[in-house]
Amino acid sequence: MRVILASASPARLATLRSAGIDPEVIVSGVDEDRIASADAANLAAALAQLKCRAVAEQVDADALVIGCDSVLAFEGEIFGKPAGPVEAAGRWRRMRGRSGVLHSGHCVRRAGREFVETASTVVHFADISDAEIDAYVATGEPLAVAGAFTIDGLGGAFITGIEGDHHNVVGLSLPLLRELVGDLGIAWTDLWRPSEG
Repeated sequence: MRVILASASPARLATLRSAGIDPEVIVSGVDEDRIASADAANLAAALAQLKCRAVAEQVDADALVIGCDSVLAFEGEIFGKPAGPVEAAGRWRRMRGRSGVLHSGHCVRRAGREFVETASTVVHFADISDAEIDAYVATGEPLAVAGAFTIDGLGGAFITGIEGDHHNVVGLSLPLLRELVGDLGIAWTDLWRPSEG
C-alpha cells in the first residue's frame, strides 16, 4: 500500500521510519495562516486535515495519506512556529520553569474516508538561563518547530518531563495513528516494511 506523509517534518518522518513504516513525503504547501482558532486542539486538527486533504487531491484514492500539525498551548496563547529569533527567545523566557500542552492534530485519509483526532501531551520546561536560551535560539533549531522547542534534538535537555505520549511531542502520536489507521480498516502491522513483519 502506498503510504504518504503530508508533512515536511524530518522528525515525523524519522518517527514513522523507526516504527517500521517508510512513507513517501509530499509537502502540502498549504498556507497555515488561513485557519484560525482560539482552541489549540481544534487548530491542530484543522491544520492536519487541511494538509492531508491537499495532498490526497494529488494522489490516487487508494493511497493512505497522513497529515499532522502541532501547536503549543501556553497560558492561554497558541504557539506555532516562531516568526524569528527574537520571538523564539521571548517565548522561552516565558516558558522556562513552567508547563504547556503540545497538541498534535492527525488526519488520515484513504478511498474517500477520513478520520481526524488530536493527541495532547503536557510538557514541563526546565528553568534555563538567559545564556542557555540565547545559545539554543542561535542554533536555529527552535525556529522551525511549534512552540520553539524539540524533545528529540538539542531542546531535549531543556524538557524536565512530560505527561502523555512522547512521540506526540515529536509531532506524531504512534498510538493515536495506529487507532486512526485501524478506523480505516488497515492493520498497523500491514504498514510495516516487509523485513519488519
